[in-house]
Amino acid sequence: MPSNPRNLRIAREIARRDILFSVARVPNSERLFVASSETKVYEIDTAAQTIAPVEHANHGRYVTCVRLVGDTVVSGGYDGRLIWWNARDRREIRVVEAHARQVRHLAVAPDGSKVASVGDDMVCRIWNVSTGERLHELRGHAERTPTHFGSMLYVCAYSPDGRHLATGDRVGHVAIWDANTGRQITSVDAPQLYTWDGVQRIRSIGGVRGLAFSPDGSRLAVGGVGQIGNVDALQGPSRVEIFDWNRRQRLAELTGQQGIFNRLFWTGDWLCAIGGGSNGFVHFWDPANRSPLHQANLPMHVHDAAVNEDGTKIYAVGHQKIVVLELRG
Repeated sequence: MPSNPRNLRIAREIARRDILFSVARVPNSERLFVASSETKVYEIDTAAQTIAPVEHANHGRYVTCVRLVGDTVVSGGYDGRLIWWNARDRREIRVVEAHARQVRHLAVAPDGSKVASVGDDMVCRIWNVSTGERLHELRGHAERTPTHFGSMLYVCAYSPDGRHLATGDRVGHVAIWDANTGRQITSVDAPQLYTWDGVQRIRSIGGVRGLAFSPDGSRLAVGGVGQIGNVDALQGPSRVEIFDWNRRQRLAELTGQQGIFNRLFWTGDWLCAIGGGSNGFVHFWDPANRSPLHQANLPMHVHDAAVNEDGTKIYAVGHQKIVVLELRG
């Protein structure tokens, strides 16, 4: 294990006036690109004594996702567009009309050649990073929920070897695709992550908000919020389900405190889930033994997080704050 979750501490807090929905970290550095409710992507050096954000892409509406591939920043937002940006000279490279509705999430292939996007048009598209060419269009999610409300396609994730891509929607349905051909291989379902309230709010709530393949690619962690009992307060237990996706077998069900898990990742032998309710929280598990290792509260609701190369730092972003966490051995 490269670090010890029980030694978790907050190394730095950076106050913001906006909501940050997504983060991408420059490798081997303390520099971040963050997607903002202020319609822009900002570059922030968390090691600097005085924080001076640098503006990059402007979507004109909420920016919901940002990823970094080499020197290229790719971002998506409520405008349905993807914007490519040169990180070194802050020059716009291209703009692509990517989705008919808002873009929810981006995932970069491990070799950096492709980026996948998902949006509320219920389509996943795979793009050539260098040229912006659309390579595949993946359709396997229903546009409406069983109660005839519009669904949402929240998240996508590549397997570590880049061969597979997973996509997750509002009703807890997860499709697994051949990332090279765009062919759907199989699917798994986590219906506990979906709540239908037909009395008070008359709406569908929940959905798959986090996906992460295990380091060997054989397991898939699926995260969100469990069944919501108090729909007025939108309160339910944060929840992760782990699947042997090839066998379509659920291996574990892990629950946390009241709230939702928005980001999952594996480091070494443990699984980390991070999110929030009224405030934020982070949970660590040993998936093999289905046992909790550590949990801690965070000073804001967290929407996304990035981890450094040796698993000793987590950079979390969310409501009006950036937090740098350290997990020393």
